[in-house]
Amino acid sequence: MPSTRLETSAGWIAGRHADLAAAIQRALVEGIRIPAQDRDIRILEYPQGSFFAPPGRGACYSVLEIAMFTGRSREAKGRLYGALQRELGAFGVAEGDLKVVVHDVPFDNWGLRGKPAAPATLTFKVDV
Repeated sequence: MPSTRLETSAGWIAGRHADLAAAIQRALVEGIRIPAQDRDIRILEYPQGSFFAPPGRGACYSVLEIAMFTGRSREAKGRLYGALQRELGAFGVAEGDLKVVVHDVPFDNWGLRGKPAAPATLTFKVDV
C-alpha cells in the first residue's frame, strides 16, 4: 500500500478534499496497478506564508510524495506521473505546478500489523 502525501498552500482545494483524494487514488490504481480499495492519502494545506514554491509557480503548486514498496518498473512510474498530472489538472494544477517524489522503500523497512511487510502477504503485484 503506497503512503501518499500531498502538500500545498491552503485555499485552492476549496473543500474538494474527498474529490482530490479520489483523483489521486485513481492515478495510483492506473499507474502502479494497486487495488482500488488500497488507499492511504493525506492532504496537508499550509497557511499563507508557510509554503514556499519555486519562483514562477502558480497558486496550486503542490508536492506529492509517495512511499511505496520497491519493485515498480520505470514504465509503471511513468504511467503514474502522467495519470497524476491528468487527474490533478482537472483541479487546476498546471503541468509545472506538480512535483512528484517517489520513495522506493524495501519491504523490510515497512511494518504492517506489527510485522515486517513481505511480498507473500500482499493482495497485488509490485513488479508491474
